[in-house]
Amino acid sequence: MQFSIALEDPATPEVIALLEAGDAYGASLYPAESNHFLPLEALRAPNVRFVVARDGQGTAVGTGAVAMSADFAELKRMWVVPGARGKGLSKSILADLEARTVEAGHTLLRLETGIDNREALALYERKGFVRRGPFGDYREDPLSVFMEKQLGAATAATA
Repeated sequence: MQFSIALEDPATPEVIALLEAGDAYGASLYPAESNHFLPLEALRAPNVRFVVARDGQGTAVGTGAVAMSADFAELKRMWVVPGARGKGLSKSILADLEARTVEAGHTLLRLETGIDNREALALYERKGFVRRGPFGDYREDPLSVFMEKQLGAATAATA
């Protein structure tokens, strides 16, 4: 199956529905204080690159974002609908966002995910992310896993 990944405005009904599905999934696994979703307004900020993955029919099937700060970028809002999983789409979204991070001048990509997001944790570990302690405004949380990856010029060229 062919997919396209491009920057999009997250404030469209189709994309909002995807974000809400991701929120509902997170809420089914973790209490509210352990969910760290960027709200819609924040996803539209100038320091955020928000991408949407679409299938061959143009249907939105996945999202992802990187939020740039002074010292690092943070991966946010990675979500693929269940029907599009197992086709390498998460890897493609991650590669796209890593390349956008490097293009923006950052070499350090960090993330927070939940301990029960086994598929996501496996993907991040396969792609070179290593576990670390909390960063930014995060605090220790037994339900959170914090990770980071050093990026370089090769990331942009191979993504």
